Amino acid sequence: MAENTKKIVKVIKVDLDKCNGCRACEVACSAFHASPKYSSNNPARSRIRVVHDPLRDVYVPIRAGDYTPAECTGRHTYTINGKEYDECSFCGVSCPSRDLFKEPDSGLPLKCDMCESDPPLEEPLCVQWCLAEALTYEEREEEGEEEVTLEDMEVGLEAMVDKYGLEKVMHAVARRVKRD
Repeated sequence: MAENTKKIVKVIKVDLDKCNGCRACEVACSAFHASPKYSSNNPARSRIRVVHDPLRDVYVPIRAGDYTPAECTGRHTYTINGKEYDECSFCGVSCPSRDLFKEPDSGLPLKCDMCESDPPLEEPLCVQWCLAEALTYEEREEEGEEEVTLEDMEVGLEAMVDKYGLEKVMHAVARRVKRD
């Protein structure tokens, strides 16, 4: 049984009225996650993507979320400036129905880690490099249950091993540990 504790919640807020689609957030994120850090720029490694509709001039930055082994059941649509978008367009989850937010070398799902590093950054690089100030970083304290249990981690790892195979998962983890 999880106990209630205070936890720090890290949030990146998006102001769609300010986003001009420059994609500096994507460049900064991909450079941070290069191996070694800042050695290259491959947008496929970015944990943030800017969805763009050139006819309506709408830009929506989306961050990579958790991996899910199943597709969602909802197929809702959203209308923005008269154009319809399906909900997958704005979803940050890595799932079997699309390839957005997959690591280009291994195909494993990506997840935004808020640019955690040692020493820690004051705020994620996507926020630092957003010259239009469309992305803002916020930390707040909330009451809540303990976030991740060992059982939760095992379920997630088992799902990834089932989908991608043990060798690919171990190779990706080894690369990550070596880089950090």
